[in-house]
Amino acid sequence: MIIKYFKNIIFIWIVVTIGVSQTYFPPYGDWERKQAGEVGMSESKLNRAIQFAIKSESAGSRELKEYIKATLTKEPHGEIIGPTKPRGDMTGLIIKNGYIVAEWGDINRVDMTFSISKTYLSTVVGLAHDKGYIRDVDETVGSYMSTDHFVSDHNSKITWDHLLRQTSHWQGTLWDKPDWADRPPKDIPWTELQNQPIYEPGTFWKYNDVRVNLLALSALHVWRRPLPQILKKYIMDPIGASNTWRWHGYTNSWVLLDGQMMQSVSGGGHWGGGMWISAMDHARFGYLYLQNGKWNGKQLISENWIQMARKPTVPMKGYGYMNWFLNSNRDGTKKSIPSAPETAVTFRGAGSNIIYIDWENDLLVVVRWINGQHFNEFIERLLKAKQ
Repeated sequence: MIIKYFKNIIFIWIVVTIGVSQTYFPPYGDWERKQAGEVGMSESKLNRAIQFAIKSESAGSRELKEYIKATLTKEPHGEIIGPTKPRGDMTGLIIKNGYIVAEWGDINRVDMTFSISKTYLSTVVGLAHDKGYIRDVDETVGSYMSTDHFVSDHNSKITWDHLLRQTSHWQGTLWDKPDWADRPPKDIPWTELQNQPIYEPGTFWKYNDVRVNLLALSALHVWRRPLPQILKKYIMDPIGASNTWRWHGYTNSWVLLDGQMMQSVSGGGHWGGGMWISAMDHARFGYLYLQNGKWNGKQLISENWIQMARKPTVPMKGYGYMNWFLNSNRDGTKKSIPSAPETAVTFRGAGSNIIYIDWENDLLVVVRWINGQHFNEFIERLLKAKQ
């Protein structure tokens, strides 16, 4: 009886070991390549999909300072206060079953990535939650802060969940940018912008970088260390990312904490700054989530946090936690990427910069500087390359 018991244990251990060994994790400085046919894809159809993507390059200015200025012409307080740099060529990576099957452009070039910075930010918040530094996302943020950002009757109701879902409707000014000046309604004169309706936290969704940057500042107060250091220690180093990425803030986003000056980073490149990173490092970050937060046997970010991030936001069904774009529209009645599975998610930034994660097809795609209107057709062509 005892011998049979130990035989069963050994058998289970062998099965688990084999299962673990079947998942490939790329070591630092390398990522194994395979031919399309080796992973069940048609090389000709794959190449046609890639050529379609290359031909669909964004027509926006490569001088990203000019590109940013063009988007801010309808916004008051639109001064650029963070660093910028010109962008590179249209670039992409396709990873199937864990292996690189296609690449184009300079995959190691460090470029601005705009709002994908938000996904790195929400990851750092997730780490704080996993470690118990944030006890409950439904707790008010003000209870964690020693500043006056959450003292008003309205702002005192704001929770971590509200900030993560962009439903806080926080009122105030941060880094000289008032909340009402970011992406204002087009049909309201500038003189009336301060008189916009105030919505109860959790009831109204608004993509707003002032409030995103408030989440970054709040996370900085929780960690009491610069967020790039946290991201590097707990995520980027363990997944074998390079040392070339940089996470910038603004010239005026420095705060004094524990006797040290620390820069509060930005969650995008709306006024410059944000995450600057290569397509290859994006791929490692995306691959971590394709593997449900686990890397080479170690759980770096909890599956519980990923489930929370993928839960639809009530006023915006197509949005989970910060920059987790779910495959549905605002009311959840249609897929935002019709050709993709309903379970697929994207991390998106202006330009367009996109990380596409598809668990059903074991597929990860990173594309940079593609016209976003053509992204669905690119994915459609790519999925048809499966044999």
